[in-house]
Amino acid sequence: MLLKQQSKLFSLLTLLLLLVCGCGDDDIPVPTVPMEEEEPTPTGEPGTVTVWTTNGEGSVLLSKSTNLLPFKAGLTGGIPIGIDTSTALQTIDGFGAALTGSSAFVLREHLTDAKRATLLRELFTPEAGIGISFMRITIGASDFSTADYTYNDNPAGGADPDQSEFSLGRDTDHLVPVLQEIMAISPDLKIMATPWSAPAWMKTNGDIRNGGQLRGDLLSSYAQYFVVYLRAMSAAGISIYAISVQNEPLLASGYPTMEMEAAQQSTFIRDHLGPALAAADLDTKIIIYDHNWDDIKYPLDVLSDDATKEFIAGTAFHCYAGDVSAMSQVNTQHPDRGIYFTECSGGGFSTDFGTNLSWNTDNLLVGATRNWAKTVLFWNLALNENSGPQNGGCKDCRGVVTINAGNGNISRNVEYYLLGHTAKFVQPGAVRIPTPTRRGEGISQVAFLNPDRSRVLVAFNHNSQTSTLRVTEGGDSFQYSLPAGNLVTFTW
Repeated sequence: MLLKQQSKLFSLLTLLLLLVCGCGDDDIPVPTVPMEEEEPTPTGEPGTVTVWTTNGEGSVLLSKSTNLLPFKAGLTGGIPIGIDTSTALQTIDGFGAALTGSSAFVLREHLTDAKRATLLRELFTPEAGIGISFMRITIGASDFSTADYTYNDNPAGGADPDQSEFSLGRDTDHLVPVLQEIMAISPDLKIMATPWSAPAWMKTNGDIRNGGQLRGDLLSSYAQYFVVYLRAMSAAGISIYAISVQNEPLLASGYPTMEMEAAQQSTFIRDHLGPALAAADLDTKIIIYDHNWDDIKYPLDVLSDDATKEFIAGTAFHCYAGDVSAMSQVNTQHPDRGIYFTECSGGGFSTDFGTNLSWNTDNLLVGATRNWAKTVLFWNLALNENSGPQNGGCKDCRGVVTINAGNGNISRNVEYYLLGHTAKFVQPGAVRIPTPTRRGEGISQVAFLNPDRSRVLVAFNHNSQTSTLRVTEGGDSFQYSLPAGNLVTFTW
């Protein structure tokens, strides 16, 4: 109650300051082609709303309207969406994708230094492009790497419990250099790191592929593996914001994978990983599960141990099975721990631009955030024209961008524009703010309040005809006719 009263008071004081100083928000154009220079930033007028649109045909792509919408008193009609800035829901860490080994490879090998620098500015700054603010990377190989590897393969004697032979190795060829370039552009970028498998000698099957489990006698050694990894990345100038314990721990497949039951994950965190990070004075967040929406028993079992929970920042989910509402079920039982959405991939299995725009908005941009996600991340940031390089997994996955191996041409896919509608406008540290559910009337929508007090509303029209929205804040409203199949971001 006190927090709500303070928030209301702060909102009133901020409004008075805005009225006195006449301050407005910055409206930043986004390129749909690479830019050699960033465009100047025009300033919007106080009390007006800027509109950015992408249509279902793909002929209008994150396009800024030349007309500003005014707030007016007394407007009626339309589908009402009330904005409530007095209540803060979850804090947003960011929107983005995964820089896999394959992504780093195509960025380094298929682009000139100058062209890569331009693309990275476009991807990671809101001024020059879409402003990705959160990224996931792999700890060792995944199904999108150029080879199988971990950071301590084939040590002398067949084992290295102290991790004295640990080395970033292959990642110094592509991943680390690209990360260093990105961090120079976006030093506040948050990075989450995830292993697909422990080193083969640490597993019951002696193989980084085909599942297998972490050996029970090497839990402390594996915790040290994480500690040494975090220190090695820090020494390379790369700060890791969070780690998840295991990617898709219920999956055993013919690419790098490792099975980890909930009981082992709980024991590993409680007795080994959590204490090891604390002893090393590392404040990296620990995130659990990192698998599909269809199994909430796993994270609930891990969180049910109070001693384990003390080390846990939250639960991560993927989109490949189940329903997005599962995240709210975990949040309801553990509202003091975060929810993270960390992986979903488009691909050749779904090529229609409008269908992808609709599904991803409904389930990820809006669905995940309305179900308490602090992040929304797609899978590969970049792949080549053959959906690769691949390492045993998905044969037709799509990156946020596609880079042609022969000529270096860059194609921006639907995921690029979806990210642009959120990452460009929703600042890290923003909070989701309440709006009424309007999905029954064919509208997916979600609203955010930025640290600079600017507002963002993202909406999609699933209806077969144009729908008029009436957005209200503080007694005044603006109206907008949203065509069928269109995604829109309003900022004011």
